[in-house]
Amino acid sequence: MEPVETSKSAVHPHPRFYLLIWGALLFLTIVEVGASLKLALPHAEMILLLVTLAIVKAMLVALYFMHLRFERLGLSLIVSLTLLLALILVVMNLGQWWFHSASVVMPPR
Repeated sequence: MEPVETSKSAVHPHPRFYLLIWGALLFLTIVEVGASLKLALPHAEMILLLVTLAIVKAMLVALYFMHLRFERLGLSLIVSLTLLLALILVVMNLGQWWFHSASVVMPPR
């Protein structure tokens, strides 16, 4: 794949590369739907699988369709730290849900 030069500082991939990324996103979406409908995993493992696939898809979208892969380091670092914080919050919430005692009655919503 030959890069397409759009400016002096950024070299972007050929448009066919974006179709490959789109195909990967489509494949991951099909895997997510298939896993949620057909796999007989325990609830916690299913959530972990689906959240992991969603994070991979979000990274693909952010890196290529939002062109963050071609930005300067400062902007990439800000976005990466934001995504890391979001991941930490998701893991903390899942941990709270997974490890609460069965004897503890959760308050109604």
